[in-house]
Amino acid sequence: MNVMHLLLVFVPLAVGADLLHASPVLVFALTALGVIPLAGLIGEATEELAAHTGPRLGGLLNATLGNAAELIITIFAIRAGLLELVKASITGSSLGNLLLILGLSVLLGGIKNGTQRFDRTQAGLNATMLILAVIAILVPSIFGHAIEPDHHAVELLSESVAVVMIVVYGLGVLYSFTTGKTGPLSHEPAHEARWSVRMALVVLLVSTLGIAWLSEALVGSVEHVTESLGWSEFFVGIIIVPIVGNVAEHLVAVKVAIKNRMELSLTIALGSSLQIALFVAPLLVFLSLLMGNPMDLVFNQFELIALAAASLIAALVALDGESNWLEGAQLLAVYVILAIAFFFLPTG
Repeated sequence: MNVMHLLLVFVPLAVGADLLHASPVLVFALTALGVIPLAGLIGEATEELAAHTGPRLGGLLNATLGNAAELIITIFAIRAGLLELVKASITGSSLGNLLLILGLSVLLGGIKNGTQRFDRTQAGLNATMLILAVIAILVPSIFGHAIEPDHHAVELLSESVAVVMIVVYGLGVLYSFTTGKTGPLSHEPAHEARWSVRMALVVLLVSTLGIAWLSEALVGSVEHVTESLGWSEFFVGIIIVPIVGNVAEHLVAVKVAIKNRMELSLTIALGSSLQIALFVAPLLVFLSLLMGNPMDLVFNQFELIALAAASLIAALVALDGESNWLEGAQLLAVYVILAIAFFFLPTG
């Protein structure tokens, strides 16, 4: 039993605190801690299913379920009308993957193994997809601000761009299926199955239901937490929600980097960021329409600057085909600077 499994004790504690209407800050803390191991179990169950289905179908499973926890949290946030929190979590996921996780992986991998090398072709493909994802977010944001008085046109622009993003995402998955190489959206290492298919499906279902319950409580306590602790909705969305939803997968990227498998670590970090930008974000646009709280893809200037900066420095680290601990420290420095800035940025 690892540390992630021990954190499961917070699941019943969070449910109890929610049912007993405990302090919103306590509910928020317990539900956040409870989501972490459940997200880890979703990842574990997905890996086990991938071991039964083979690497290609396994890659598709990972690409589809890799960010399931955060997707569930944001769906409840949309239902609650917290659209700015949702957009902030999309930004925060990209920043977390490109700066925090890639930074930790490069730093610790470099300290343990010295200069680490990886395939420049694969890194270049990931970097290209990353820049494309940023452009897809930048365009509706920049043009949306220009045509803002016509709200219908802004929504139509966002929906059109969302369709293109999902098509590009699908092409990335198709590339993973039709080539012998690992595609930008498929990055799970092969291993022997430890669970049966039935057990993996049961764990996947139970974990998903658990996250759905906790996500409702988590989102319900956000406004009280921001008032009580003085945090902005931006800070919660950009820093807290992405870490809670993705920490299990993040730890995998760091672990494989320490084992001198930097190419896999890089693909996990960039691949997860691509899944959020090209699949989760546009999917949320269409889900928000069905839920009666339409969300556009117009991000504010602070989020755009942060995304552009993170994507640029991550692409520069990836393109030369090698990394060292100093580059990791630089990535982490950018993340800390942005986190401090967003902490002091008021909502609205």
